[in-house]
Amino acid sequence: MKSILIIGGNSGISEKLAQQLQLSGDQVLTASREPSAFTHQTYDVSSGDKLVIPDQLDALVYCPGSITLKPFNSLSREEMLAEFELNALGAATTIQQALPALRKSAAASVVLFSTVAVQTGLPYHASIAMAKGAIEGLTRSLAAELAPKIRVNAIAPSLTVTPLAENLVNTDAKCQASADRHPLKRIGDPEEIASLAAWLVSDASRFVTGQIIHADGGLGSVRTL
Repeated sequence: MKSILIIGGNSGISEKLAQQLQLSGDQVLTASREPSAFTHQTYDVSSGDKLVIPDQLDALVYCPGSITLKPFNSLSREEMLAEFELNALGAATTIQQALPALRKSAAASVVLFSTVAVQTGLPYHASIAMAKGAIEGLTRSLAAELAPKIRVNAIAPSLTVTPLAENLVNTDAKCQASADRHPLKRIGDPEEIASLAAWLVSDASRFVTGQIIHADGGLGSVRTL
């Protein structure tokens, strides 16, 4: 049984991940601004909150994210800083807090979340692409620094049906238009992305580190005729 801390766990991909891990017999701890159905503590990464962390931790999954889609010339400095703080700086400071407990594990894993918009230039994604681009750099740097005992990987999804993306998936027409932009002609399911995260914290992926895994329906790498 692994001890796994999920930052999030109360909705979307993080909630599905917590459910999957609990069903597999792992000890699931969650931390977020809103309560969850699991062993939970209140944690706001933007306010400098301190985590209560068990003596040993086998995995940390950082799920907070944002979708600020605006024309570049409309983005304020405050908006860009807030997005960077939540996505990149929040992940870095959370890992710093968890590091002593992760180091006590025989083989620990950290999973972060990026976006297809880092690899693939998409209009109106400048702010989130900058913030998640920092996540990808952090993933590779920490994978090198923390090896061999701690693996660090990131998942870069495309549009997935979650509360965070509600404004983008709240009509059939919007869902179909988004699906049509993907080679696989569909958008992401949170269960699928959660399953990938569950694999990355499991021993089945123990030879995988420093990777950005693109679960994006082919949007980032495939063009169909």
